[in-house]
Amino acid sequence: MSLEELKRIRKENILKHKKKKKEYYLKKKLEQKLSSGAIIKPEIDYEKELRGDFFAQTIKEIAKKQKSHVDSRKEKIIEKLVAYKEQKQKYYEQNREKRLQYDKVYRDKKKEKLKAYRKEYYEKNKEAILQKQKEKRKLKSSNGK
Repeated sequence: MSLEELKRIRKENILKHKKKKKEYYLKKKLEQKLSSGAIIKPEIDYEKELRGDFFAQTIKEIAKKQKSHVDSRKEKIIEKLVAYKEQKQKYYEQNREKRLQYDKVYRDKKKEKLKAYRKEYYEKNKEAILQKQKEKRKLKSSNGK
């Protein structure tokens, strides 16, 4: 046997082994699904499904089913939306004073923090800020003359 023939035989054997391994894996997976009681979905023949008129007909059927489902639940959905809106409004009215008080305290806190931050920032960058102001004044005075 030549080297080329040995390589070819080795490659064929590897491919056979991979095929056998894949079949074993798929078989075990199927057995596991069956034992766990999972529902097995039927395989879809896409060539048949996507062929011409049948595809358009299938899409129309799906659209009709979806529309009828939504129509059958429309009243319930509207009722739930209205109930949610009313519940939200009641909650808003019940907790109005608490919320307003909280907002006031929050704004005051923020105001104090912002004031402290500005003061700290100015102290840190005092020299740079004063320098920029001097430059702006010089530009204004030179442009004005």
